[in-house]
Amino acid sequence: MATKRDYYEILGVSKTASGAELKSAYRKLARQHHPDIDKSAGADVRFKEIGEAYQVLSDPGKRQNYDRFGHSGPTNQQQYQWSSGNPNVQFDFGGFEDPFQLFEQIFGMNSPFGAGFKRRPTYQMNLSFDESIHGSTKQISVDGNKLTIKVPAGVDNGTKMRFGEIDLIFQVNRHPDFIREGADIFSEINVSIPQLVLGDVFEVNTVHGKVKVKVPPGTQPGSLVRLKAKGMPRLGSTGHGDHYVRVNMSVPQNPSKQEKKLYEELYNLGSKKKGWF
Repeated sequence: MATKRDYYEILGVSKTASGAELKSAYRKLARQHHPDIDKSAGADVRFKEIGEAYQVLSDPGKRQNYDRFGHSGPTNQQQYQWSSGNPNVQFDFGGFEDPFQLFEQIFGMNSPFGAGFKRRPTYQMNLSFDESIHGSTKQISVDGNKLTIKVPAGVDNGTKMRFGEIDLIFQVNRHPDFIREGADIFSEINVSIPQLVLGDVFEVNTVHGKVKVKVPPGTQPGSLVRLKAKGMPRLGSTGHGDHYVRVNMSVPQNPSKQEKKLYEELYNLGSKKKGWF
């Protein structure tokens, strides 16, 4: 399997690039490699690759996860599919907006496929995080007509769905404690040094309510504890994703005299060995 290129490399920017720099780089490359402009072999694939990179890096949450985990982490759990074979090229980005739509939004252009191509009307629907978990029933007005839309459980930010003769793009509000990637949820807990060494049980919030999490003795800082099937509903299928709890080490900033004495004893004990962590 070919190694996937780094998103920053694709856009030709540094890892500290600002949002404006990302957008500028995307605009330049998208114009250059748009399939209607670049007739060289593989232009369509390059255009898709550029759009995929910008979709991830332009979203603060997805960029943070990509910086942490790279392609092997949760941001890469979305599957990118490409199909062609007729002038009405379709992209399925597993919840992302397609690169042609992104191209039109940024450049303010009409369809690149010519005057004969007609897109269905597209509407953006805002949802709370809770509505994306459980589904919802919404009403929208289209050309003066009121439509009742039954939103399925599990839609994500950027999910595009067809309802009759219209397309809906969902905008899901962020959760203060959860990071969502597809059907999986990520959250964090802070654990003291003794709790890491000895192990402990913690209560964490999930989209299914409070769940007890066992942190085994000797757990290393930064480890992920998996809560199977405690994530989001899988859109279009049965079952749920998983919930991953990242275990962070909480270091006391102002330990008491007694605590300092105990840590000194542990330090001296550890110095006689290879280490006690």
